[in-house]
Amino acid sequence: MPLDGRLRTLNRIYEGKEAVDVLAYGLSNFDDTALVSSFGAESVVLLHMAAQIDRNVPVLFIDTEMLFAETLTYQRDVAAHLGLRNVQVIRASREAVFERDNENLLHLHDPDACCHLRKTEPLEKALQGYDAWISGRKRFQSGSRAALEFFELERPLGRLPRTKINPLAHWDSDDLRAYISDHNLPRHPLVAKGFPSVGCTPCTTRVAAGEDPRAGRWRDQGKTECGIHFGGGKAQRQSA
Repeated sequence: MPLDGRLRTLNRIYEGKEAVDVLAYGLSNFDDTALVSSFGAESVVLLHMAAQIDRNVPVLFIDTEMLFAETLTYQRDVAAHLGLRNVQVIRASREAVFERDNENLLHLHDPDACCHLRKTEPLEKALQGYDAWISGRKRFQSGSRAALEFFELERPLGRLPRTKINPLAHWDSDDLRAYISDHNLPRHPLVAKGFPSVGCTPCTTRVAAGEDPRAGRWRDQGKTECGIHFGGGKAQRQSA
């Protein structure tokens, strides 16, 4: 069966099933699967689920070299707390950064290009050889994610199609808080300081009470995605 047909079938089969069931299928039924994690505000939920299934799962963490110091510390602490044995820190090459952003100011005049350099390109390189990857995206996070399915067909430019798996697609903020509380999981230290969504330092601001949790990401820039999520053959960077 073609991959797109297989994924449509899987979405029908797994409709209404638990996130951990979707995750377990993704980790055991594709030739090679990686989990991509920002180690951000909600990441510990999916990481904990994965650790209960296989602590050797490849976990790809993109260090843009513009992250909050708290995120870097949290990444190390969570990996140790959960016993994750295969966390791979990926970065843009020195040559690419020197050529295109040697003064670290690209985010000021072209945030899309900065995300592409520091996130999209390193991740795409790291994902070569994997048939599937696991994402922590959820429907409630923004309008462009409202129709998110558990299993998606991804067609990266110039690459063979692969599967993206979103086990938490149907979860909301209450589900996440309950899971973290029930399992006594460590919270990202910036959450308590008004950052319900944490990205890079220059492009993340505090969120006021009543605002959308992702309102602090690329505030006032008409931008909702960093570019690592593909749709229609190209990176999604703008709101729908």
